Amino acid sequence: MSESQSEDARRKSRLRWITLGEAIAIAALIVSAAGVWLSWQGADEMPPTTTIIEKQQSIPLALRGKAEDDGRSLTITPVEAGHALQSLTITPSGGTAIEVGSDGELEASALMAALAKTDSDEKGTQRVRAQIAARYIEAGADKSAKSSYVITYRWEGGGLFGGRSLRLTGIARA
Repeated sequence: MSESQSEDARRKSRLRWITLGEAIAIAALIVSAAGVWLSWQGADEMPPTTTIIEKQQSIPLALRGKAEDDGRSLTITPVEAGHALQSLTITPSGGTAIEVGSDGELEASALMAALAKTDSDEKGTQRVRAQIAARYIEAGADKSAKSSYVITYRWEGGGLFGGRSLRLTGIARA
């Protein structure tokens, strides 16, 4: 009988392990069902959407000039199309400040008057260093910049009865 008792004890032991395994499986099933239910309930609530707006990087103001009307004027415009000039103030070294409007048109006569103190009789192309202070709009914001440029010009005329006249040829960053 001891053999049959030990077989019965082994069988009961195996049944106990199966029951314990089933209990663990049922517990896992309950936890999984709870997780599915919670995620299903939270699906109705949409998370707030985040809008990503790329901030446009600021581009420094750079100017270019184009001589017009045979050098009687120099039209100064921003290189970048996204910049809109509001005003320019050009101060040649050794001269007086010249206020230029939003059109950016510098008259040769205005530069000649500003350079009256630094008058030179030299022929050919001359250069004068100038500080240009600009107020402009970029991406809807008012901005200002100050930079050093070189304005190139030449003297024409003179002679026996004619006076000299200044002709603008260009502008470049110093």
